[in-house]
Amino acid sequence: MAKRAIEFHPEAASEYYAALAWYRDRSINTARQFEAEFVRAVEQIQDAPERWPKYSSNRHRFLLHQFPFQIVYQFGKEILILAVAHTRRRPGYWKDRI
Repeated sequence: MAKRAIEFHPEAASEYYAALAWYRDRSINTARQFEAEFVRAVEQIQDAPERWPKYSSNRHRFLLHQFPFQIVYQFGKEILILAVAHTRRRPGYWKDRI
């Protein structure tokens, strides 16, 4: 079975790059760890998007293990990443993204 394409909501991409920059400003090693964990998470979502629990309506979330971030996504023919959200700030701010 072919993997589904991954698309990023523009604001989700911005959130990822902002988080990466924040970590990079503090430690290049931590930034590399964040980037590696994020890439692994996206690959796991792509491999089996239905594996992670529903979070809100038809949206799912993947919690990063070493960092306080979640990847919120929905899927159909492709996977749309709606948010790369800090788990302790502004819960649900991304809910109007579609």
